[in-house]
Amino acid sequence: QVQLVESGGGLVQAGGSLRLSCAASRTSFGINDMGWYRQAPGKERELVATISSGGVINYADSVKGRFTISRDNAKNTVYLQMNNLKPEDTAVYYCNADVRVFGKYWGQGTQVTVSS
Repeated sequence: QVQLVESGGGLVQAGGSLRLSCAASRTSFGINDMGWYRQAPGKERELVATISSGGVINYADSVKGRFTISRDNAKNTVYLQMNNLKPEDTAVYYCNADVRVFGKYWGQGTQVTVSS
């Protein structure tokens, strides 16, 4: 079974930076889109950024200019560099991957907390 393992969350002050990583394991098939979503307490899960296997990128308006998504196809890994973090970025961040043949998978989530 495909697994997505996330790392890199934590506590940071406003204006700081964090880098999230998500590695897909147990698959020899390629991965189409990979992305990051987040869910704050009491709110619905929302898209943060996605990147296709060919490098086409989509960002939520709220993170444009501050966050950068990238991926290493050889390692089945997607990254999210988050700069100039704001308290409203506080949420659980989830990795998502559309694995060929197997379908879409979610990571377990990693907490990002930004203090003011």
